Amino acid sequence: MALALVNTRASIGMQAPVVSIEVHISNGLPCFTLVGLPEATVKEARDRVRSAIINCGFTFPAKRITVNLAPADLPKEGGRYDLPIALAILIASEQLPQDTANEFEFLGELALSGALRGVKGAIPAAIETYRQKRRLILSTENAAELALIPDSPHLVAEHLLQVCAFLRRETTLSTPVRETETGDDVAPPDMKDLIGQEQARRALEVAATGGHNLLLLGPPGTGKTMLASRLTGILPDLTPEEALENAAITSLTHTSPGAKNWLQRPFRAPHHSASMAALVGGGSLPRPGEVSLAHNGVLFLDELPEFERRALDALREPLEAGEIIISRSVAKVCFPARVQLVAAMNPSPTGHYKGTHVRTPPQQVLRYLAKLSGPFLDRFDISIEVPLLPTGVLSAQKRCGEASEQIRQKVLTARAYQYARSGVLNAHLQGAVMDEVCRLDEQDAQFLEHALTKLGLSVRAWHRILRVARTIADLEGNRTIRRHHLAEALSYRSMDRLLQQLHRALA
Repeated sequence: MALALVNTRASIGMQAPVVSIEVHISNGLPCFTLVGLPEATVKEARDRVRSAIINCGFTFPAKRITVNLAPADLPKEGGRYDLPIALAILIASEQLPQDTANEFEFLGELALSGALRGVKGAIPAAIETYRQKRRLILSTENAAELALIPDSPHLVAEHLLQVCAFLRRETTLSTPVRETETGDDVAPPDMKDLIGQEQARRALEVAATGGHNLLLLGPPGTGKTMLASRLTGILPDLTPEEALENAAITSLTHTSPGAKNWLQRPFRAPHHSASMAALVGGGSLPRPGEVSLAHNGVLFLDELPEFERRALDALREPLEAGEIIISRSVAKVCFPARVQLVAAMNPSPTGHYKGTHVRTPPQQVLRYLAKLSGPFLDRFDISIEVPLLPTGVLSAQKRCGEASEQIRQKVLTARAYQYARSGVLNAHLQGAVMDEVCRLDEQDAQFLEHALTKLGLSVRAWHRILRVARTIADLEGNRTIRRHHLAEALSYRSMDRLLQQLHRALA
């Protein structure tokens, strides 16, 4: 037959729409034409496909070959279409049967020798194919990530010749085998390694319990980064559904590592020189940024004021909505972005704002802090000072705090209360549910209102303090929020107190 049809999958954000590869071979001067809005990398498939077919011992038709990638208005990029194009040419030239190919979809890049190479976005493509009760054939390089899909029916191959033999029913292809879940060779950082900083440790525990965004404020060398790096050690593991969603996002940027540590919550720590596109995602055909790669985990921003202000402000919407929508002329995509933001910063350009180390006047400190917009700082439920350790603490080398596993058990128990009560973590409480869960008696409400007025805080801060107080109550197993819970929540407003102190110094 001179006409063939093979199905494959595109990659548009988290979606994997079906793409039909139509090949028509007709008489005329030999030429190879690709149509259907192909990017430059797709057009390069002509040379790869021709070489792969010849090197596998097949005959490349010396005729006019037209390849259509339908639908034509769908953007297409990468080498993921090499395998289906090669198979469609072999079917159209009657070197392979069409009926067997109709039962499968194909995805993979071809080496010049005909070897199959892995592609990005394999997990979204496999999930979408599975939902439509079809099967996908890919490279063995994608086998580890395909095995993460429960009851995955998909097949993998190493070479074009294997796929061709399978379509002729001469052999069988293997299904991905899930690896044994393993942990890191190096044990994760433990909270018991920290010396001092009891209040900061407590704040980290509260933040982990309620999923609250956390700002660590203090001079250099006080342990801010050490604290942040230990947060994932006290968080619960990902559920299999969350882990698969994270693996799908990761597969859009590079091949997923498979089952190794796949239940561990992601911890992303981009450098402060990262652009807005690197943080929130971007590109002509958008790819996920750090905020999406940290989905269901922790996004840590060290040296916070050194980031571009517009890049930080771009995080405001995803921090509230739990997703990021990126619009481009060719596509509009939505990536998940439910993260717990943890940031660390020095309180002044020199790193100190009080004591004998102060070398910066209040005006210069305020200019430094002005790099962070008020709406962005409002996204932090907890801001805590991490001060210099008192004299004698370091020399004593006394580590008396709880280990990460002990704290983790308390976090798990308190989180179970939250999910049973409202179905979400306290940091995500909204509307009528929050009013019911965070109800205060009249005297406590007046106490909190007076404190907010004194600190000059907004209505949004009222809600955030209530959410933190609710988390503190959950850690104690109390059903109602009490005065000491509110007092502790108010103590986690170090940035507000610093700004108030600086304004008073200038008054």
